[in-house]
Amino acid sequence: MRKLRNIGLMMAAGTLVLTACGGSGSSDDTASGDASAASNDVCKTADGDGPKIGLAYDVGGRGDKSFNDSAYAGIEKAVDELDATCSEAEAQPNESDTEREERLRALADAGFNPVIGVGFSYSPAAAAVAKDYPDTYFAVVDGYATALAQDSNLIDLSFAANQGSYLVGVAAALKSESGKIGFIGGNNGNLIRNFEVGYVAGAKAVDPKIDVDVQYLTRDQNDGETAFANPAGAKTAAEGMIEKGVDVIFHAAGKSGNGLFEAVADAPEGVWAIGVDSDQYLSASADEQSHILTSMLKRVDTGVFDFSKSVADGNVDGPVVTYDLSDDGVGYSTSGGFLDDVKDEIDGYADKIKSGDVKVPSAS
Repeated sequence: MRKLRNIGLMMAAGTLVLTACGGSGSSDDTASGDASAASNDVCKTADGDGPKIGLAYDVGGRGDKSFNDSAYAGIEKAVDELDATCSEAEAQPNESDTEREERLRALADAGFNPVIGVGFSYSPAAAAVAKDYPDTYFAVVDGYATALAQDSNLIDLSFAANQGSYLVGVAAALKSESGKIGFIGGNNGNLIRNFEVGYVAGAKAVDPKIDVDVQYLTRDQNDGETAFANPAGAKTAAEGMIEKGVDVIFHAAGKSGNGLFEAVADAPEGVWAIGVDSDQYLSASADEQSHILTSMLKRVDTGVFDFSKSVADGNVDGPVVTYDLSDDGVGYSTSGGFLDDVKDEIDGYADKIKSGDVKVPSAS
């Protein structure tokens, strides 16, 4: 079961890119993400009569092989199973809350309902906009919007990332030969620190003496580009760790994490990367796949689909919906078979978390 908890189309070029479908709004061939992602654009072809879903991406956009792509997978499922139509809105680097607010308003004005902001940075914007569109539901993935406003049409979709990160921390400690593992975070806000805290706790549950090298790409909470769209920075950080003998590195840095995969692909056998949000083994190159131990799964796709369905059904939960291990909202991947020999041990820790015997720490 999902957990509920209560707490306290036209715009100037460069501000908004909407890829519309079903004859609603305008379309733009420059979808967010890389060329391969743009070539598979469900929002340009969907023509059903189900819910009209507006999706506003985080920095890095579709094609990040991680957070945003997982949200897109939820939209694909909604088109397939709910007969939905959709529109995608692309974020720009280092935006203000006002620019994000304008993006959400544009989607609402175009008749999309629900409107979903992918990433915590949409929280102030959604809180400001929701009151002006009482008949439109707004959700923020990893959001804190409901701490800023209490409108009944405003929802935060939350994930127990610390629990999933604990399990990949267990995996890292079990597989490390050097006793040195690493973590690369986009920024050091509480959202990303939850990944770090869970990862370190899981690793130390296996080996209390394990050495964990933690690095963040930026300390500036407003610099989303350096944090989450910076593969070069993550590659440099990973190479430095590898030079110091670190042999398993977990990232929570969105598109920046692609730099980690490049670094381990050039490293000796036995040096591993751990992906995040999606099963990143599946989108990696062959050279990278042989070094991707596992991925911490955060089912943003499930959250996006479930919220869209609840709006279509007229049965919306809130104000905060939290997904955790008990409902497979988080977890870890086994693609590649690299964890086959330790999977039972990892699952044993998962069972202890679900039963309450293990309490995973969090950053907040």
